Amino acid sequence: MTTPNEVETETPSRGRRFWTPRVAGVILALLLLGITEGVLRLFDVGFDTSLTVPCTMRDRPAACYNLFFPAPFFPPGMIKTPQAYAIPADKPQGTFRIFVLGESAAMGDPDPAYGFSRYLEVMLRSRYPAMNFEIVNTGSVAINSHVLLPIAKGLASHRPDIFIIYSGNNEVVGPYGPGTALTASGMSLPVIRGSILYHSTRIGQLLTKLGTQKREWGGMEMFLDKQVPATSPLMKYVYSNYEVNLRDTIAAARNSGARVIVATVATNLRDCAPFASLHREGLSPEDLRSWNALVEQGAGLESTTAYAEALQAYFAATKIDNQYAELEFRIARCLRALGDNSRAREHFLRARELDSLRFRADSRINDINRSVANSSGAELVDADQEFAKASSDGISGAELVYEHVHLTPEGNYLLARMMFLEIAGKLMPAMGAEEVPSESECEQLLALTSHDRTRLAREMFERLQRPPFTTQLNHSEQVLRLSLAAEMPEENPQQTAAEYQWSIRKDPDDRVLRYNYGRFLFDYNRDAAIEQFRMARAWDGFPVIGPDGNPY
Repeated sequence: MTTPNEVETETPSRGRRFWTPRVAGVILALLLLGITEGVLRLFDVGFDTSLTVPCTMRDRPAACYNLFFPAPFFPPGMIKTPQAYAIPADKPQGTFRIFVLGESAAMGDPDPAYGFSRYLEVMLRSRYPAMNFEIVNTGSVAINSHVLLPIAKGLASHRPDIFIIYSGNNEVVGPYGPGTALTASGMSLPVIRGSILYHSTRIGQLLTKLGTQKREWGGMEMFLDKQVPATSPLMKYVYSNYEVNLRDTIAAARNSGARVIVATVATNLRDCAPFASLHREGLSPEDLRSWNALVEQGAGLESTTAYAEALQAYFAATKIDNQYAELEFRIARCLRALGDNSRAREHFLRARELDSLRFRADSRINDINRSVANSSGAELVDADQEFAKASSDGISGAELVYEHVHLTPEGNYLLARMMFLEIAGKLMPAMGAEEVPSESECEQLLALTSHDRTRLAREMFERLQRPPFTTQLNHSEQVLRLSLAAEMPEENPQQTAAEYQWSIRKDPDDRVLRYNYGRFLFDYNRDAAIEQFRMARAWDGFPVIGPDGNPY
């Protein structure tokens, strides 16, 4: 039996055991870190990495995109930002607010002025003129689901009605992916989220700046030595992390009271050969010689249109090594040439899955989009399937996707049409597909002139002159197709100007129209162009960068 005196003598010893030097050291370290973080903030060392910062837009309060938000995800000197956007603080009655989340394909690259969100915006405005639609596209180059989650959390307080998520292309090459050139590639999700938190602090930013050499953005060429085979054990973490991030992003969006639409990702299968291929592990030198001989034989037969004979050689090569992405693409081309589109599609898909420079969402990513949407209360738009249906041979290609993932105007219209039907079905259930604005109607409102079509094709043509495009099997075919589209027609500046002026009269507050009109005018009337740039400013005091690189 314990006496009162014994109890009294035990209590202090328990306290002493709790207050050990190790515990005291941890508490002191945390206290010092807190003080240091506070001092750095007090003296304005580093920067706030919140998604938005207060600003004014036409003298009214707004939340504007914070240019330092991407800092935790990119090395110094390589920060990529979306198109500047501002969210009005007020949301008048009758306003319908839509946020778009995703990577460069969602942003609308090569020109967000003609991205799917812009098509969707003019569709909704033309069919619901009594409503005010605000569509904010937060898509950005090189990001992935690790970045989309804090974007969704940052937007949740701005009274959204719908979130649209179109993502999955950059899970391997984006921040914290196994094939990235941007960050460390550790695949543990708790470690990744801890790293993001660390780089969001002023201490983390200071140490990163001191310990990291400034680098410049080098495009897709930066990733040439970052090949990741389909058989890599790291891919299971890619899929697992994407699924968790997508589920958490949907939850953050739905907790705001908004509807969430998740889309599968459309990619170019038919006209985009793999960027890189790797042989299977353990392939002996003798087997490699036999494999090379068979592929060379098949390529020779294919070049003479002897497709059936070429297939025999190619399939014989797969019995030696069936992991080489380019071989699957060769097989797919021959099957398509023979009219077997169903089997051709299977091999085009396999070529994409085996591509070891993983710039395209694969089938597993799209399966995750489908399953998470269905199990998380989101709505699904299956762009992957719909793009296949819209293609004459059932295989999505260059008529809808320029190169690997970036959509042509026709592709952006198709994706926007799917989104419109999903949204309109809830706003006005009786509305049918026949009431969707036509592509020509949308492009007239967006001022997609022949001048701009040529400009877009020229930009993509120039992009294809650099690796990894130059190493693709069908590079010459891609270049020829875009070179024809990029040939400048006999331009009628008066006609182009008239088309812009008509669109601006329909929506004088459209700053994207103003910017592109200014860009067109720049070579003809510099003063008029600058006036359009000034009206195109995203928010008060934020300059517009002209074609000459100067702010206006």
